[in-house]
Amino acid sequence: MTAIRGVVFDWAGTIIDFGSLAPMGAFVTLFANHGVTISIAQARVPMGLPKLAHIKALGAMPEVAAQWQAAKGQSFTDADAQALLEEFEPMSAQAALERNDFIPGFMDTYAQLKAQGIGVATTTGYTRKIMEPLITLAHAAGFAPAQVVCCDDVAHSRPSPLGMQLCMAALGLGDTPSSVVKVDDTAPGIQEGRNAGCWTVGVAASGNALGWSWDEWQRASEGERDVAVQAASAQLRMAGAHVVISSVATLDQALRTIEARIHNGEHP
Repeated sequence: MTAIRGVVFDWAGTIIDFGSLAPMGAFVTLFANHGVTISIAQARVPMGLPKLAHIKALGAMPEVAAQWQAAKGQSFTDADAQALLEEFEPMSAQAALERNDFIPGFMDTYAQLKAQGIGVATTTGYTRKIMEPLITLAHAAGFAPAQVVCCDDVAHSRPSPLGMQLCMAALGLGDTPSSVVKVDDTAPGIQEGRNAGCWTVGVAASGNALGWSWDEWQRASEGERDVAVQAASAQLRMAGAHVVISSVATLDQALRTIEARIHNGEHP
């Protein structure tokens, strides 16, 4: 690579937690604790947003809002969302720790990037409290990005570009966003990259758009995988992904495609 100088990864569903499963169970349990039933599918809809915004989006869903009104005798408020976030953080931190394994092939990809002199940083929709144990484990396993920007580290998180701007500054690439690639499994994460002026790569098989566990992915036939990935890929392309791949294990293919587009005079 000569034009690509930095890659910024998302975490859950992109480099850890195949299927982005950890947040889902925590959201379902969180609302169940207050007499409100939400489905996994509902919990996935706002995925990629900062967790407070995610909770607010869930509370604004008509079916959820009606249940909250019935259970609490009042409408869902911003104060309720803030209280739920404080309850959610330890639950989510525990769930994330239980699903902290790297996506298969990620560490090989990380080693390739380092060997090519490409800087690596990360952003996440997780809060700092949720992320701190994961960062410690990742460092122990050999993953040490130049920057980890959590959703509450910036005044405005995804799809705002502020987190990306911090990452690019840490990589020394703040003046050249077109030399940076954002890799993410959600629409807000892709839009975060686009809003920062970067190239974007969507990961379809490992993330929220598909939502399969690694075991489910392995058990599925090639035909089942193809159909499922097509639908997930379409969501990521609609969000603005320049390239969509199955997982970070094949990121090198996407980077070569983007590199060729750069040399052909294209811009993100």
